[in-house]
Amino acid sequence: MKKILLAFSLCFITASCSESFTEVTPKGVISSNSLATKQGVDLLLIGAYSMLDQMRTNITNDYYSTSDKFWYDIMSDDVHKGGDNSDLAPLLQLANHNYETNNAFIFDEWKGLYAGVNRANIVIAQAALVQGADLSVQVAEARFLRAHFNFNLTRSWRNVADISPEDLNNSNKPNEGPLWAKIEEDFKFAIETLPVKQTDSGRANKWSAKAYLGKVYLYEKKYAEAAAILQDVVTNGPYALLAEFNDNFGEAGEAKSESVFAIQFQNDAGQSFNGNRSFLKPLAGGPLNTCCGFYQPTQDLANAFKTDAAGLPLLDSYNQSDIKNDQGLASFQADGKTPTAFTVYEGAVDPRLDFTVGRRDVDWNGFGRFVGMSWVRVQMNGGPYASKKFQYRAWDVAANRGQFGQFERPGIHYQIIRYADVLLMAAEALVESGGSLATAMEYVNQVRLRAKNSTYVATIPGVNPTKYVIEPYKTFPNVDYARKAVRFERRLELATEGHRWFDLSRYGADYYVNTINSFFRNEARTIKGLENLVSPAMPKHVVLPIPLSAIDLSNNVLKQNPEWQ
Repeated sequence: MKKILLAFSLCFITASCSESFTEVTPKGVISSNSLATKQGVDLLLIGAYSMLDQMRTNITNDYYSTSDKFWYDIMSDDVHKGGDNSDLAPLLQLANHNYETNNAFIFDEWKGLYAGVNRANIVIAQAALVQGADLSVQVAEARFLRAHFNFNLTRSWRNVADISPEDLNNSNKPNEGPLWAKIEEDFKFAIETLPVKQTDSGRANKWSAKAYLGKVYLYEKKYAEAAAILQDVVTNGPYALLAEFNDNFGEAGEAKSESVFAIQFQNDAGQSFNGNRSFLKPLAGGPLNTCCGFYQPTQDLANAFKTDAAGLPLLDSYNQSDIKNDQGLASFQADGKTPTAFTVYEGAVDPRLDFTVGRRDVDWNGFGRFVGMSWVRVQMNGGPYASKKFQYRAWDVAANRGQFGQFERPGIHYQIIRYADVLLMAAEALVESGGSLATAMEYVNQVRLRAKNSTYVATIPGVNPTKYVIEPYKTFPNVDYARKAVRFERRLELATEGHRWFDLSRYGADYYVNTINSFFRNEARTIKGLENLVSPAMPKHVVLPIPLSAIDLSNNVLKQNPEWQ
């Protein structure tokens, strides 16, 4: 279902039960009675889907609120903020781990997610008022959406408030703990009630609910339950890997076999607000003269794509040396036209490197040579690389480009869950539950073989070719090796898709702290002076602080997470 925004505000719903004909419902306000029909509930449900982008006029901010979780990546070892350090200072605080409870990005995420919970609850409440119509599917979709929003609240803040339809008029409730039981209950209802396939593309169905419940189990460390339901999706579900890895991030892969659940943005020829308002990713300049050059892949991430002679990743040693980069090297000679000489890294790499990371003298999404510094906003702050996934491709610019100034609002879909993620979650659940390591390896190898068999990025004429080498694993000899391989594969396959910080956090505080602090030390080889900007990662950083403004607005009904007190 393409992203649809209602022309009226659903938050202004009033009972309007007066018997006096002199009392008229104000213009612009929709009464509960007028929505107590099947059509009314359908409209409200569209409004609930529209909150997948977490945007509410006059409540959330275009600068801070995004549905794609990209800014979470900036707290990980995958991505630098980029740009001027003074531009979007709250984002730099997140990147450098010196943020506090008043961070604007954190508060907007909180507001956007609870706005989504509210929209879903309104659908459920209104459906209960309709007589003589079966609205069980609409309620199941609303509960799926509520579970989605509550899942993101719980995995970000852990201790959050449980808001139900009964709380619509009094939602100031304490945040007494994680909402895992309620999330499970909502997804189970969705599984039992939703059809196997929806008429409208983009709506939740039985199989997407199963995949999402499996993801929830993984976060709860209910590995046996996760393995069972995720394997059901793999074995019996309707999904399959696309033949081309790169198609997941453009028009060719939208609503196709790998899409399990996605936010289906639409650029509407640049004439509406139905595009993705996340502005972090586009290049600073480049072939389309876009803004704003944030969200730059790290040297650490680029190094992770190195492979050995057998075509396997360097699980323990990938960061001992760096893939050659052009940090500090001008794009052009004095004439402003002749490219400065540069030799592309000559070692073996996974082909997904050049689908994920924009690097010097490698093709940029069909537009030709990535010229380096001239297309990077402030190289000394963000490094030499640029993100490529969810960026415009030369072959589908018309289908996806927005026209709203610096915010762009492209129509590129965001995959909340894609099938490769399902395979890797199933593999992880098998490893952690004591299941079959052979089956876990088979799932990982499906992902690797798709990457191997995809069409590689073409070499620019006159540039030395990249040596792409990738092969499947031949054995998972033990659980420790299998765990390391699965986690590493998640990073390679899902890099810059908004997953990395959540994965690091759920792997445990010690894992998180060691990974981020090692990253800070090693990344200073490329980003000079980085060690003077960052604060050490600590166990508290695996959970976000409850926003100070939310606590204040609740009159201290909400309590701060203990780590942040």
